[in-house]
Amino acid sequence: MLIKSIHLNHKLQLIAVLMVCATQLNGQAIETGMNIINGGIGLGGRFGGFTYGSQTPGLSLNYERMLWEAGDVGLISLGAYAGIKSYKNSGTYYSSYTYSQKWNYTIIGIRSAFHYTALENDQFDLYGGILLSYNMLSYKYEDNDPYSNYNINNNYGSAAGLTAFAGGRYFFTSNIGLFAEAGYGVSYLTIGVSFKF
Repeated sequence: MLIKSIHLNHKLQLIAVLMVCATQLNGQAIETGMNIINGGIGLGGRFGGFTYGSQTPGLSLNYERMLWEAGDVGLISLGAYAGIKSYKNSGTYYSSYTYSQKWNYTIIGIRSAFHYTALENDQFDLYGGILLSYNMLSYKYEDNDPYSNYNINNNYGSAAGLTAFAGGRYFFTSNIGLFAEAGYGVSYLTIGVSFKF
């Protein structure tokens, strides 16, 4: 029992030391040549406009590279974006027939942002930019009505889009941070994790 207690104390001490080290690591300033990958989960969405059924959260992944200086106050990045979101609706008609509908949205595109670098704290990254995307929609409808030929699989409503976004990141270590972003990607509001290298 004493040996187990000693091992537990050592583990707790090690965890405490790691936590102190992690909180003392400072983020380094955003500079040209840096790369950032963001993985996010989103709330809300401009696609579909559905107020019924169910929907998945928007999932997104984007990469950006700091490419150009914008005077003494900023940097301009360029990168890629991908996001997915789904809606589903089902019900009954004529008391005995059931149906289901599903809309899948996939967004791919390129985006560029201005990063404000004149903040005194290098752990923060405030930015805003534009996303040029291709928004792909697939639709599927099924029912069990033997008299219906409306079971379809279709790709419709796909189109190009140009939208804006703004957000901020806080790097609590030199490479890892959290971000929040508002705009018109796959969701109205996205939060997630950023990796800088």
